[in-house]
This record gives sequence, structure tokens and C-alpha cells, in this order.
Amino acid sequence: MSFWTSWPVLALIALAVFLLMEGVAWAAHKYIMHGWGWGWHRSHHEPHDGAFELNDLYAVVFAGFAIVLFYVGSQGYPVVSAVAVGITLYGLFYFIVHDGLVHQRWPFRHIPKRGYAKRLVQAHRLHHAVRGKADCVSFGFLYAPPVDGLRTKLRSSGAPLGDHGAVEDRDPVH
Repeated sequence: MSFWTSWPVLALIALAVFLLMEGVAWAAHKYIMHGWGWGWHRSHHEPHDGAFELNDLYAVVFAGFAIVLFYVGSQGYPVVSAVAVGITLYGLFYFIVHDGLVHQRWPFRHIPKRGYAKRLVQAHRLHHAVRGKADCVSFGFLYAPPVDGLRTKLRSSGAPLGDHGAVEDRDPVH
């Protein structure tokens, strides 16, 4: 067993990838989903009745990347498997926090009243406050900039606010 294939090092690689995924997700959200990939992502910014939205295809694509990495890792490349684990863990947290807590797409209904979770929900609601793909704020999923700064940036941008423009603590995103 080499240094790079010891379980503590592989665990650290997975953790590092998990943390780096916030930057990857931020860039993908800002430049792909709010750029050339708006065709799929638009469904996430519009009211809908069904359990699924076209935007969910992004999760399928990202899971496909992780599956390919797991396969490559299974061919004798444990570092690649560790990368796949980090990506998968980020996807799991995204599913729990973004889809569950923020968008209430799960059966439980909890609106946080304080701390990190409240700030995360408020920041994402401010992201959805803008009508259209331009002038949005807060593109991360597990990190949220301070809410007061986001509100100030939205007000100064002159962006047209959509149905979520009020952004009260109690308002659901969709």
C-alpha cells in the first residue's frame, strides 16, 4: 500500500473534492445554468406542479460523471474513486439541503429560524427573486454570502423582480 492509497489520504482527497465542489457548482450554476444551459435551468426558476422539473436533468448529468469516475476507480485507481466519493457526497448534500430544505421538495416542511440554515435559505430565495437569468445573486449551494449584502446588490442592480421579490422569511421559494 502506498501513501496515496492509504485510507486516511483517500478520505482527505474525498473531503477536499467535496469542498472544491462548491466552487465547481457555483461556476456551473452561474456560467452554464444561467448561461447557455438556461433552457433546462429555467424550469427551476418558474412555478411548476409536478414532482420533477427539466432542471433535474443536471443531477443526472453530474451523477453520470461520478459513475464514470467510480468505474475508472474500480479498474485499480483508488484516487479516482476518492474523487468520485467526494463528488457523490456533495450531490447528496445538495439533494438534502437544496431540494429538501430550501425548495421543500420533500414531504417534511421545515423553515429554519436562525443560523447557517436560515442564511442559506434566504440567500437562495434572493437568487430566485430576480425574473429571468440575468442579475441573480448567490450562485452557491452550500455557502451563502451575507444576506444584507445580497439584498443591497439586488436593489442596486435594478433587476426586475419576479414573484419572489418580497423574499420574506416565511415565503416558500416555489
